Amino acid sequence: MGNDVIGIVQSLHPLEVRVLRSFRPRSLLTVEVLQKNLSFNIGQANQVFSWLLTKGLLEETSRKTQRFYELTDLGKEWVQKGTPEERLLNHLRNSGPATFPELSSALSLENKDVGSAYGALSKEGVLGMNDQKQVVLKDLSKATRVNQVRKLLDRASQKGFLAEQDLSAEDLALVQGMSKKRGASDSPFRTVERDEVEYRLKVEAVEVQKELERRGLTGEEVGALTPEMLSRKTWKQVTFRKYNIQTPPTRVLMGRTNAYCDFLRSVKDKLCSLGFEEFDGPLVETEFWNSDALFMPQFHSARDIHDVYYVKDPTHAKEIEQPYLDQVAAAHENGWKTGSRGWSYTFDRTFTRRLILRSQGTVLSAKQLPKAKIPGKYFGIVRCFRYDQVDATHLSDFYQTEGIVIGENVNLKTHLGFLRMFAEEIAGATEVKYVPGYFPFTEPSIEVHIKHPVLGWFELGGSGIFRPEVTEPLGVHVPVLAWGIGIDRMALMHLGLNDLRELFSYNIEHVRLRKGK
Repeated sequence: MGNDVIGIVQSLHPLEVRVLRSFRPRSLLTVEVLQKNLSFNIGQANQVFSWLLTKGLLEETSRKTQRFYELTDLGKEWVQKGTPEERLLNHLRNSGPATFPELSSALSLENKDVGSAYGALSKEGVLGMNDQKQVVLKDLSKATRVNQVRKLLDRASQKGFLAEQDLSAEDLALVQGMSKKRGASDSPFRTVERDEVEYRLKVEAVEVQKELERRGLTGEEVGALTPEMLSRKTWKQVTFRKYNIQTPPTRVLMGRTNAYCDFLRSVKDKLCSLGFEEFDGPLVETEFWNSDALFMPQFHSARDIHDVYYVKDPTHAKEIEQPYLDQVAAAHENGWKTGSRGWSYTFDRTFTRRLILRSQGTVLSAKQLPKAKIPGKYFGIVRCFRYDQVDATHLSDFYQTEGIVIGENVNLKTHLGFLRMFAEEIAGATEVKYVPGYFPFTEPSIEVHIKHPVLGWFELGGSGIFRPEVTEPLGVHVPVLAWGIGIDRMALMHLGLNDLRELFSYNIEHVRLRKGK
C-alpha cells in the first residue's frame, strides 16, 4: 500500500492532517468532538468528514435526525423588548385600561398584534373588556402561558436554539405553536432539522498516520506566503505545505446564453428584418378571443375541458369589447354580413367570457386585426398551453411563432413562400412538403411538414387564409395570411436535437453542449 499511502498523504488538507494526528483508529468522531478538541467550526468539521470518507479513511457508524427550534429575528426582539402579551400586561398594570388604538400607539405594535395578544390573554381569563370598550386586567395570576413563553425565550437566548429532546411535552407543544420551518419572519422560532452523525476512523488510517508522523506533518503547516510574513520575516519560523503540481486546476466555465433563447432571438431578428412588427398579449385569455373570434364554434371538440386549461378564479372576464362581441356572435349564429350561413346555433355570451390559458397563438392575430395597418405584417413568439401527452414532439406548454400578413394583393403563392422560409431558412430542413388541412378559421388551410433525420416527418404548423367570418366582424376587408408554426419544433431541427424535452433540460452540462462545448 506504499504508493497509495504516499498519494493519500500528499493530497491531505491540513484540517485532515490535524484529525488524523489527534485521534486513534476506531475513535468516535462527531462535529461536537472536533469543535471541542480541535476548535473546528461546524463547516470545517463536516468538510473534513466528507474528505476522509472519500479517501476511505473514515466510516459512518450511526445517523439520527434531531429537531431544533432556533430564535428568529422576531424571537430575538421578543427577548429584548418582551412579547406582545408581556408588553400589553405591563402597560395595563402601569397605565390602566385603554382602547385598542391607544394600546397600539403606546406599544408601537400593529393593530393585529395587539388583537392577537388580547385574544390569547382574554381566552385564558387574564384580560377582558369594560363598557367603554377598553381592555382591562381581570386576573393576572392566570397568565401562566406568558410566563412559560418567557422562560423558553430566555433558555433559547443562551444558545440561540432549543433542542427538542430537552423539552417537556408541554413546552414542546408551546414551541411548536410558535415555530415555522420556512418563512418564519412572523414567528419567534424557526424549526430546523439536523442529522447528527457519528464516525469512526478506519484501521486503514494507521499507515497514513505513521507516514504523517514520519514526515513530521502536524496540520499546522502554512499554505500561503503573505506580505505580512515577508515584512516581519516570520516565514523563517513556519513550515509550508508542499505544493502539489498534480492537482487539477479548477474548471473555468465561461458565461454564455441559452441556445434556445439565442434561437428565439434569431427568429425575431429575421422577421423584423423582413418588415414584420412584433405583437404580444397575456397568457390568460377569454374564450371569445381564443376561439370565438376565430369562428371556432362553441361546441367544437378542441374546446373541451380535456383540451384547454380553465382558470379557477376568477372564472369569467367582466365584459367583451363591442362592437366585436355582437358582430362575432352574429357571424356564428347566421353569418352576419360575411355571406356565410354561420354555424346556426345560439351564441352563448356567458361562455364566451370564460377565462382560459391561451391554447393557440392565433388569439393574438385575432386581437391584432381591429388595430392592424393595411398593408401590414405582424408576428409574435407566443407561449401556449394545451392538454397533451408529452413525448419527443409534444409538450403541455409550447411556443408558437404566430403571424399575419394583410394586404390587397397577398395570396396563396405569397403564403407558401413564407412557409418555405420558415422550414428551410429558420428550421434548417432540407425536405419540406405541404399537406391540405382543416381549421375553422382559414380557407384554404395548409399544414407544413418537415423531415427530421431521426424522428422522420412531423407537422411544423398550420396556416391558411383567414375566412371572412373571422376578418369582417373585426373590421378587416382584405385578405389576411395567417400561420401558427411550432417554434419549439423548428428549434428541434435547427439545434440538432431529437426530443423537445431537451430544450428545457435542467442538466446544465447538457444545455452547455448545445453551445458547441
